[in-house]
Amino acid sequence: MPSWKFPSLKLPAVRWPWQRRWEKWWQGRHPASDTTALTQRNLYIIPSRPGAAFVATLLVLLLASINDQLSLGYLLTFVLAGAGMASMNATHANLRGLKLDLKTPSATHAGQPLALDIRLHNTGAARFGVGLRLPDTKTADAAYADVPVQGHAQLHLQLSFATRGRHALPRLRIESHFPFGLFVTWSYWRPAAQAWVYPTPELDAPPAAAVEEGLPQGQGQPGLGDDPGLRPYRHGDSPRQILWKKSALALAQPQPPTGGGSGGGGGAPLLVRERLGSRASEQWLDLAATRGLPFEQRVSRLTAWVQRAEEEGLPYGLKLRDIAIEPDLGPDHFRVCMEALTLVQE
Repeated sequence: MPSWKFPSLKLPAVRWPWQRRWEKWWQGRHPASDTTALTQRNLYIIPSRPGAAFVATLLVLLLASINDQLSLGYLLTFVLAGAGMASMNATHANLRGLKLDLKTPSATHAGQPLALDIRLHNTGAARFGVGLRLPDTKTADAAYADVPVQGHAQLHLQLSFATRGRHALPRLRIESHFPFGLFVTWSYWRPAAQAWVYPTPELDAPPAAAVEEGLPQGQGQPGLGDDPGLRPYRHGDSPRQILWKKSALALAQPQPPTGGGSGGGGGAPLLVRERLGSRASEQWLDLAATRGLPFEQRVSRLTAWVQRAEEEGLPYGLKLRDIAIEPDLGPDHFRVCMEALTLVQE
């Protein structure tokens, strides 16, 4: 007989009042910040697996001492219990009072490791075996450090993101098992910083399909006279290209008032002799030149072109639909272009 299949209904997720209260309490205990201080309010402690076995052993010793009325058994049981209580206090105090801050992470590419540099500040006694890891990773992936008396230490942790974008950093777990490993004390830290994850550059990308733009041949830069070989100084030009005498003469001449200027102090800019072929080497890298490919592959190819132009020292501009970044060189220009490629949408 035929079997009937009823369509499954997807009901909206129900958020119970206790869930909202729990999230409010949790965020109040652990606010998002690039610095955190470990206090009695945000530290937690429970017995570890060896600690649970230790407690079970104490119970067996206590029952045996009661059953056989062994005075030495009582003594051993209570001495070990006192040592366990002292260990619990030492484990909790090993983290209490520490302060941590996160250095702004450097940008990386999708799929590549992102390094987190965390600094620990100690205003009290020495701390040992302070660990930091992601909550959903194994202990083997954690980083550990000792913090000297009234000193500082650094921890380095690596994570990766599979996709490009501006990602929020995940929650971190600070923990310690010192001194005997019978207890584990921990706290959570929610960094407020965000990580720039650039697109992955295409391997063996073809030569850039550049769109060359410039002034018509034989026409000089505006305001630089009739000499077509002169132009204002741009970031990345060698100081040897600067024409100091002509720049001084231009500075001595009265300049018409303008709303801005490329020189310092609103005066005439420094003049540079255009090298042979340098105008032709100035290129525009356009997203439209990668038509016919999947969008993410287009972005990856454009990323490879930007990196290649920066490495070769050729001034380049970037066009992404309604975004146009003027040709330039240097780390700041490269960062602006990569951030634009990171945030571009299909």
